Amino acid sequence: MSSLFPILLAVAYALVMYRFSAWQTARTLDQKSHPMRDPDLLRAVDRIAVALDLPKIEVHVFEVDPVNGLAAPDGRIFLTEGFLRQYRRGEVTADEMAAVIAHELGHVALGHTRRRMIDFTGANAVFVMLTALLSRFLPFIGIWIANLISSAVMAGISRKDEFEADAYASALLIKAGIGTAAQKSLFRKLDRLTGNRGTTPAWLLSHPSCADRIAAIEANEARWQAAVSA
Repeated sequence: MSSLFPILLAVAYALVMYRFSAWQTARTLDQKSHPMRDPDLLRAVDRIAVALDLPKIEVHVFEVDPVNGLAAPDGRIFLTEGFLRQYRRGEVTADEMAAVIAHELGHVALGHTRRRMIDFTGANAVFVMLTALLSRFLPFIGIWIANLISSAVMAGISRKDEFEADAYASALLIKAGIGTAAQKSLFRKLDRLTGNRGTTPAWLLSHPSCADRIAAIEANEARWQAAVSA
């Protein structure tokens, strides 16, 4: 039992930290956000709502500079002010912004935001076990290796979630009559918009490469088309 105590303690600590992080995130979003009011974007969102048989979808603007969209732990959908700024400059179209919203809705619908707590606690337990094991044989670099492995595990889970949310968004955009062209065109310009220089090793990335995401969307489209034609 004593050998399990560090693992149980790590799991409990991870749960507490996740809950605190979720609370802190919700508080920050409440303080630094407002409802999205752009009429063209709202029309695109209404098309998505109709496709989901929903009366309305609320989208909020998170008042920060980075280009991003996010699904909060409580299920709310946000676009950053930095993303809206690119849209107002004409760098991003309304349909491309709708693709971001559809992607974030996918995270909510597929339970990714709720499952993140399980993933986080599991990765923390893995880190503790690996640290204890590797530190016996590699006392100076064991904790570094353990952190690298647990980070890679979490990154792999995150990439899987991103592919799933992309597939959900593709199906939703097709149903809404928007299609996937805007989804793919956004990925072609996303690295430039976000300033991503691609210096992080692929196996530590939380998101797949844009090229891989476009390829996955096209593969899904081909599979769906074949199923319809059969």
